[in-house]
Amino acid sequence: MTTTHLISGGARSGKSRYAESLALQHAGAVCYVATAERRPDAAFAERIAHHQARRPAHWGLAEAGRELASVLQQAAPGSLQLVDCLGMWLMRFFDADGRFDADAWQQQRSALLALLAAPAASIVLVSNEVGWGVVPLGAETRHFVDELGRLNQDVAAVCQRVSLVACGQPLLLKGQP
Repeated sequence: MTTTHLISGGARSGKSRYAESLALQHAGAVCYVATAERRPDAAFAERIAHHQARRPAHWGLAEAGRELASVLQQAAPGSLQLVDCLGMWLMRFFDADGRFDADAWQQQRSALLALLAAPAASIVLVSNEVGWGVVPLGAETRHFVDELGRLNQDVAAVCQRVSLVACGQPLLLKGQP
């Protein structure tokens, strides 16, 4: 039986570590689905290296680009796909000048939601909870927060389990423990 689980939380809340702990318990193959676009800054490269160092060598790796649903469709039955993270995936639809590719986003977002309704493999998705702060002043940041908030709500609606992580502690919001 496949399961879908959304794990959300703030920056450095422990959400990725929690997702990885669940993946370590999975009896079958695990594939880490990276969504971030590599950037030339050292701090971001350090974050990626930190995540890579925590992952077991036997886990597979897929880099999703914009086509996250297509990558997840290729999963072998019985496997677990760990998607980290939806916020980084959303950023791929903004260009360097802050313009948002709304048409491509709606198409890919719809494809992901359709796939989550009937996945071939179990999926754990990590996302950022960005709705607890003040409304951002910049239009691009405000647009990002709005889109990610709506995506998180829609993904949570179709996932069987939803957890919120704060201070490294998961709180089950939906589903069975």
